[in-house]
Amino acid sequence: MKVTELGERRIIEIIKSRLETMPGMPVPFGDDVSAVQYNRNTLAVLKTDMLVGKTDIPPGMSMRQAARKAVVMNVSDFAAKGVSPIAVMVALGLPRSCTEEDVEQIGLGLNEGAREYGAHVVGGDTGEASDLIISCSLLGFCNKMTLVKRSTAKPDDIVAVTGEFGKTAAGLQILLEQKAVPKKVEKPLVDAVYVPRARLKEGTALAKAGVLTASVDSSDGLAWSLHELSVASSVGFRIDNVPLASEAVEFARVFGLDPLELGLYGGEEYELVVTVNPDCWGKVESVIKNLESQLFRIGTVTKEKKIELRTEKETLTIEPRGWEHFKS
Repeated sequence: MKVTELGERRIIEIIKSRLETMPGMPVPFGDDVSAVQYNRNTLAVLKTDMLVGKTDIPPGMSMRQAARKAVVMNVSDFAAKGVSPIAVMVALGLPRSCTEEDVEQIGLGLNEGAREYGAHVVGGDTGEASDLIISCSLLGFCNKMTLVKRSTAKPDDIVAVTGEFGKTAAGLQILLEQKAVPKKVEKPLVDAVYVPRARLKEGTALAKAGVLTASVDSSDGLAWSLHELSVASSVGFRIDNVPLASEAVEFARVFGLDPLELGLYGGEEYELVVTVNPDCWGKVESVIKNLESQLFRIGTVTKEKKIELRTEKETLTIEPRGWEHFKS
């Protein structure tokens, strides 16, 4: 089979099956980050993610925005674990068509993304490539008791998210299909694509407060994130509220689309999907209020390994689909 038939997740499984597992890995394969024991109580947390021109840079995105996004992609995974990055390493693959101005803008974007979240770029590697590649690796440290995994959600936990969904799915349609919408709707949708934000302050504050039972970043889409948590924790979800951005709802209305389709299966939202012990919900609300941020309660963890959305009219199955390299 070719990689286009396998898909990213099957490729990872094949490679993982050929690896010798490190004894005592603090975080299992398949979570948002990796980690190694640094000392008795501290983990060194690692993450790497790659931005590729063909698949990750939509029309109109500047080199500076692309480089910043390459950092934010990684920071979002740290946010899901409640860990602050301190250092970024960058491997650049540059096509021969890149100019001096392009290189300068990449440098500015890398610095902007790192400093926005309290980290510094400390080194890397540069080489020639057939397409633009910006691969970032992050390093951070945390107490081993505060890192939030995917595998520890429990039945009856509350499911919540840090923001609204649908903007990037709509924004990408505007950019890729040149769909015309009113400027007041277009700008926030396109900005969601060009200038994504990682929820680092929310993730680290909630982890420090010890109120999360599990967490995942939603960059592959809300639906995929729920399925990843379901598999990792051996639970299901009953969802009764998908918070949709008003601009995405208006976009769906104009083009006769299902807004839930945009919200569930779009991807690249970089929100956090978390589970919380019901007894801790009041503390969660207090933490979020102090941050002057937001957290939307969207459902409940169930014993039965089904993932359903209950609306006023019907109960729908949330399908395991979203962004997947080689297939999407």
